[in-house]
Amino acid sequence: MAPRLKVFVTSDGLTDYVVAVSSRAKALEAWGAHQDLFQTGGARQTEDPELVEAACASPGTVLRRPTGATPPKAAAKPKSKPAAKPEPPRPARPKAPSPAAVRKVKDLEARLVDMAAAHGEALDEIAAQRAALDARREALETDYLAKRERLREALRKAREALRR
Repeated sequence: MAPRLKVFVTSDGLTDYVVAVSSRAKALEAWGAHQDLFQTGGARQTEDPELVEAACASPGTVLRRPTGATPPKAAAKPKSKPAAKPEPPRPARPKAPSPAAVRKVKDLEARLVDMAAAHGEALDEIAAQRAALDARREALETDYLAKRERLREALRKAREALRR
């Protein structure tokens, strides 16, 4: 029997990451998190029908949605008690990143891609040099063995001539 899927959500401030898995540990693994986001309050389990339906359609796959596209489900308040205290105002939403910050991220991503390409080319060049050295060594080894065999044969004949 397949384990019951739970839907978990985390956010980086710009994007919500939603995944349907069987445990918190598997959610952290799917997100690639190196710390317990649930313990720090950075992640939570959700019962939002919209998110549950979307995430359960492809279990284990991390879905990305703009932050705030699906508001977090408010905790159910008991209907028998009237609210005694007014709810404090919610903090203002963080401002969208500036165009300069977005440009900086794009530039750094491009530099990272370029650096990875240059690294790959350098490794390919080293591999080609290594292959050339291996071929040269093989040729030297073959030549050495052939010459050594001829010299050994000549030495054997010379020793045999001494015995006669």
